[in-house]
Amino acid sequence: MTSVKRIGILTAGGDCPGLNAVIRAVVKSALRHDPPIQVTGILDGYAGLVENRTQSLTEGDVSGILVRGGTILGTSNRDNPFNYLPKGASKPVDRSKTALATLKRLKLDGLIAVGGDGTLRCALELERLGVPMIGVPKTIDNDLGGTDVTFGFDSALAVATDAVDRLHTTAESHHRVLICEVMGRYAGWIALYAGMAGGGDVILIPEIPYSIDTVCGSIRGREKRGRRFSIIVVAEGACPVGGGWTTQGKFKGADTRPWLGGISHHIAAEIEKRTGYEVRVVILGHLQRGGTPTPRDRWLATHFGVHALELAAQNRWGRMVNVRGTRFGDVPITDAVEQLHRIDPFGDDVRVAEAVGTSFGNPK
Repeated sequence: MTSVKRIGILTAGGDCPGLNAVIRAVVKSALRHDPPIQVTGILDGYAGLVENRTQSLTEGDVSGILVRGGTILGTSNRDNPFNYLPKGASKPVDRSKTALATLKRLKLDGLIAVGGDGTLRCALELERLGVPMIGVPKTIDNDLGGTDVTFGFDSALAVATDAVDRLHTTAESHHRVLICEVMGRYAGWIALYAGMAGGGDVILIPEIPYSIDTVCGSIRGREKRGRRFSIIVVAEGACPVGGGWTTQGKFKGADTRPWLGGISHHIAAEIEKRTGYEVRVVILGHLQRGGTPTPRDRWLATHFGVHALELAAQNRWGRMVNVRGTRFGDVPITDAVEQLHRIDPFGDDVRVAEAVGTSFGNPK
């Protein structure tokens, strides 16, 4: 028997495929629990706590949502209650007491937060104020610590790989260099895996600073071997040797992190100036976040949702569900945010890519 009668669930941060699968798994397993547990959805991430916008979730509410992208609860990636920017305001304020009042009014025994590092950092802050929290790792970037993989990554990877596949035909037909810029922030998982799966000739990731001379040398080398086109897959957080990130300023509102992106245009300009090759750029952007989740992400998100409910029912708060290899489990939420999950520059993935001729632009 469990003392838990009511739990809340919210989805915060950037949307990604698989969020609805988590919501569905939590609700359906909660209603089948003995005794049943009521689930309340918090709308639009942490903003719903601040503004008291919620919805009771029934089995009918989650019917048919397994295959849908996005989130039926809505989300926001700039509504941290500790640093909240009200509409029309110019400066953020601390609205955490208002969020706590909403939780008390709802009589929730705990809260499941589905999100990335920002969402889970906020969950830790709420936990320190006495709110029982469970974390579910979500990000297309696959950069959360404490787990081998996050849901959303496989779906984004499928979109990126399909794009690289399609770019091959136009690059080869026009004898061009084509650059595909993908998301990932400070981790290069999407770029590396899509580049390997799509046969990218050059892959540029944040974990390996690149030299533009090496990149140009790789392109020239391909031409000498009769390959009159090249595909470059670049992560938005890639950096040149001795340089920093390329940004588009900062996010609006309370989120003061740098807005990464646009590095592909700088690389294209440098390649054209140094080699005379014709270069085109494709930035996938939010295409990677949208659409139907892949079967693997639906499977992974369902596992995470059921395990999150089980942790809550057992009063095992302060944990984040995870997967290591093929085993599902859980770790302290702190494990998710203390250190980013990034690519090992000397690991097998990089070694295998280099073995088949892929360049990472790193000076030898």
